[in-house]
Amino acid sequence: MKKTFAIQNTALLAALLLAGSVCAQSVRETARETVPQVQPSLSAGAAPEGASTPSAPRTIGWEQLIPAGWDPYKDLKALNLQSLKDNDPKADEALKKMRQMWDNAPINPLILGQNVRLPGYLVPLEDLPEGLKEFLLVPYFGACVHSPPPPANQIVHVKLDQAVKRFRSMDIVWVTGTLSATKTDSHMGVASYRIDAKVVTPYSEKK
Repeated sequence: MKKTFAIQNTALLAALLLAGSVCAQSVRETARETVPQVQPSLSAGAAPEGASTPSAPRTIGWEQLIPAGWDPYKDLKALNLQSLKDNDPKADEALKKMRQMWDNAPINPLILGQNVRLPGYLVPLEDLPEGLKEFLLVPYFGACVHSPPPPANQIVHVKLDQAVKRFRSMDIVWVTGTLSATKTDSHMGVASYRIDAKVVTPYSEKK
């Protein structure tokens, strides 16, 4: 998917903002409500079964990937959408500014280098006979496929040592591995993070 939004009119822009609850909620609340299964967060819940060593993965939620105080809708809050007509240059400019900001979204340095366990929806970056060796992990259904990419700090580029065949686009999976601040600009979206995955398993709520 291209870096610029496919959205071309202010009505759809307003719908996007409403979906994100920009006026009423913080981005952390939005991330938490969009995909409830990201719980438990880094600071909540029990460790996964079998986690008894210091090197065991820490289960995190998508809100942990967002640095404190970062506002993805900063450039749009001052824009009066109701006063704009379709194809208004101001709306187009605002969309471009937001997309640029989202594609350069800041990371949370406090979780870098950790062995983490994160759930999300799978977006393939390749279609090889031997299976998948890299894909994007996103926090909600349809991101990067049926809708524009979320901010780059809500996309994780996952790389595996060995290909896996059991997964398809938009499957929900647990990904376990070391999290790094490696930026990836792919045809499906820009990712601020990368996980060199040791384990990819089907999602379940059982810890």
